[in-house]
Amino acid sequence: MSIIDYLDRSIHVLDAARAHPGILVTAKAIDTIVAALSADKPLLVCGNGGSASDAMHITGELVGRFLKERRALNCICLSSNPAVLTAWSNDYSYETVFSRQVEAYGVSGGVILGISTSGNSKNIIDAFRVARGVGMTTIGLTGEGGGNIAEWCDLLIDFPSRSTPLIQQVYICLYHYICEKVEERLCK
Repeated sequence: MSIIDYLDRSIHVLDAARAHPGILVTAKAIDTIVAALSADKPLLVCGNGGSASDAMHITGELVGRFLKERRALNCICLSSNPAVLTAWSNDYSYETVFSRQVEAYGVSGGVILGISTSGNSKNIIDAFRVARGVGMTTIGLTGEGGGNIAEWCDLLIDFPSRSTPLIQQVYICLYHYICEKVEERLCK
């Protein structure tokens, strides 16, 4: 496959995402995140592997800055503390590594954004279960159909693909858009 072929595949997934009903949930997700951050409630973000990198990227944009000079936003990446991740995983289980942190940082009115291309990450499902128990809104960012996470999502943004790299390319467009809109609304 040539680079042109790969870019054509990427364009096809972006075009499909534009017409997919899951993308319409984005506006509600932005409203929900803005409401939580306006009330200084946390936005917790988590994912595994490449999705962990996406979670860190989102957190970096919102704690730091995206396009505007502004105050730091209450956004915590649950995938970025190696001491917590390794201690809890070693002593208990990796399946509960995010839910344990939701116990520590989650509050009613907050939001958790879980990123999973397959939609089947057990540790994100468990985090959503605990988050719902404390009154947080759960937002899933997944590939086509949402997988097992779908039933735990208050808001599901899924993309019409099962190709992990292509899904992740759409993620970048989506979460940059979310960061831009959140920042615009909080910096009026």
